[in-house]
Amino acid sequence: MWKKIAFYKLPDDRPARAHSHAQLPTALVLSNKVRIFFAARDIQQHSSVDFVDLSLDVEQVGFSRYSEESVLTPGGIGTFDEHGVFPASVVKHDNKYYMYYIGWNQGVEAPLFYASIGLAVSENGEHFVKHSPAPIMSRSAHDPCLVTSPHVYIDNGAWRMTYVSGTAWSRKADGTLQSHYHIKYAESANGIDWQRDGTVAIDFAHGETNIARSWVAKVADDSYKMWFSFVSAKIGRYRIGYAESRDGKTWQRNDAMAGIDVDDREARDMICYPCVFEFAANRYMVYNGDSFGKSGFGVAIWVK
Repeated sequence: MWKKIAFYKLPDDRPARAHSHAQLPTALVLSNKVRIFFAARDIQQHSSVDFVDLSLDVEQVGFSRYSEESVLTPGGIGTFDEHGVFPASVVKHDNKYYMYYIGWNQGVEAPLFYASIGLAVSENGEHFVKHSPAPIMSRSAHDPCLVTSPHVYIDNGAWRMTYVSGTAWSRKADGTLQSHYHIKYAESANGIDWQRDGTVAIDFAHGETNIARSWVAKVADDSYKMWFSFVSAKIGRYRIGYAESRDGKTWQRNDAMAGIDVDDREARDMICYPCVFEFAANRYMVYNGDSFGKSGFGVAIWVK
């Protein structure tokens, strides 16, 4: 199970660009620390990517060095990331760091939005340059409404991705819009050009409408574990789910084994957006709580 050991609260002296949120915390494990990227929103609710460095000694957590400048900022007028960018996952490859990020645009009727997946590259894990002003993955016949929140990892030389696929929008009884998205799977030979055939990794359970950010961990017996977010059909709020796989493509869902839930502190109402990483022989998770990480993110350690 997961033991919650710390909560990073946005500091009072943070930059003006970070009016609120440390959303979608995303780990980059370095030699002696872990850098956590996250989306910080300005007063207009447009997001940029900032970071904070973590020091970890089993259950002792220290936070230092809020990024002086944003790692990534929104794109120009009409681009896929005009209204904001969010980190999703970072992969080290050929001594460079590949950040897969989300770019989004506002729709004409709230809460309608469009999201695509972009790529930015860094040589030091701090200063990133966008690979292109265009996304590397966008809507398709398999993903008609949006693609977002990719988790990318290299597995025996193959690039693999689980990502959020927007399948539809519908109208509720009161006339407001409802999004529908779940988790699909894609592969690549180079981390840039992705092949997808509509393979569903985590599908909707009865009554569900939204399954969000996933994170895959390959374990010692060469099997795979996944933590993800879902809006509970019973509660109507985000919770963290869990699944296992022998091949990384076909998954057996068992949310009761997620090992983490809401609490009476910073995750009273909801818990979501897990990111799992290994550091100094321990497994950790960073996650968001209430209001999608409006005040910060949590840190948990796996204990048997």
